[in-house]
Amino acid sequence: MPTKLFDSELKVMEALWEGGDLTAGQLAKILNEQTGWNRNTTYTVIKKLIAKGAVERLEPNFTCRAAITKEQVRQCEAEGLIDRLFDGSAELFLSAYASGKGLSSEEIDGLRRLVERLK
Repeated sequence: MPTKLFDSELKVMEALWEGGDLTAGQLAKILNEQTGWNRNTTYTVIKKLIAKGAVERLEPNFTCRAAITKEQVRQCEAEGLIDRLFDGSAELFLSAYASGKGLSSEEIDGLRRLVERLK
C-alpha cells in the first residue's frame, strides 16, 4: 500500500492518471499551466514520488509512469483518516459523515447495497 501522498504529489499523480506515461518535461509543462509551478518544483516532486514508489522512471527521456492506482491512494487515504480521527472505526466515520451531510435516498440505497455486498 502506498505511503501518504501530499497535495503537491497528488497533483503530479492526477496528471499521470489522466495522461498516462508522460516525460518529466511534459509534466512540468502541464503543472506550470495548472498551478504555476516552475520546472524545478515539478522535478523535485517527481523525485519524491519515485523515492516513495508511487512513480516509476523509465528511459529514455525521463518518462514517468504511475506505479500506483488512484483507487490504491483513495483506500490508503481513507484508512488513514479513519484511523486518525475515528480510532479505526468505519462505523463512527460513516455516522459522522451521514449525520453531518444529510444523505440522499440514492446515497442511502447505495450504502445499503454496499453493506449487503460486504456481509
